[in-house]
Amino acid sequence: MDLSKRVSLWTVEEVLEWVQEQYPAHMSTLHKAIMKHAISGRALLRLKDHHLELLGVEAEEQQQEILQDLLLLRVQEEINELSDICSECFSS
Repeated sequence: MDLSKRVSLWTVEEVLEWVQEQYPAHMSTLHKAIMKHAISGRALLRLKDHHLELLGVEAEEQQQEILQDLLLLRVQEEINELSDICSECFSS
């Protein structure tokens, strides 16, 4: 998994790869949902608890684990965006 690539640019296949690494025990349920709904990196970053439930993640403990990991991805995405902005400001 290439974590240097921004999450918002991940393809469905890269989302599947991340899910496989993070949640191998729940891969069958998540794989079907990700493929069915074509969840790219941009969509992954927008998932909320009710979305996870609709995708078949019913256990609250599992939802919380995924939401926590998604929060980390969102923070990393924000850091990357701020870094891009700062580099644009200082390169002018």
